[in-house]
Amino acid sequence: MEFVKPRPTGKGPANWFNGDVWFDVIQAGTEPSRLRANMVRFAPGARTAWHHHVVGQTLHVVAGIALIGTRDGTVYEAHPGETVTCPPGEEHWHGATEDRFMQHLALWEGGAPDDDRPETTWLEHVTDEQYRSPRTRSR
Repeated sequence: MEFVKPRPTGKGPANWFNGDVWFDVIQAGTEPSRLRANMVRFAPGARTAWHHHVVGQTLHVVAGIALIGTRDGTVYEAHPGETVTCPPGEEHWHGATEDRFMQHLALWEGGAPDDDRPETTWLEHVTDEQYRSPRTRSR
């Protein structure tokens, strides 16, 4: 058994996020584990850029309302206690509503040791029009 020493809170880089985002790395698995887990806090209106994960991603909403957008233009709302999965390769974004902070636990895996694809591929920023698209409560 090992107690992992906490890392300092990190500020989300501007090329990955619109607005202010902070994250705490909970787990950055070392071989053989590929588990990645971050607690992520979004200021009102903050959001990720479009991105996708080689093995998918799971988001568990802790506080606020999470907005999760897909390339077909749908923006889903997820509330505290709800968990959303994004399959491998699905381009998506996630963030806070314009009037509230949002916090989620982000879980994903790194690729297999013989897979040279990046575990996360970051794309362009989400436009204000995409961010403000009508929302739906569930799939």
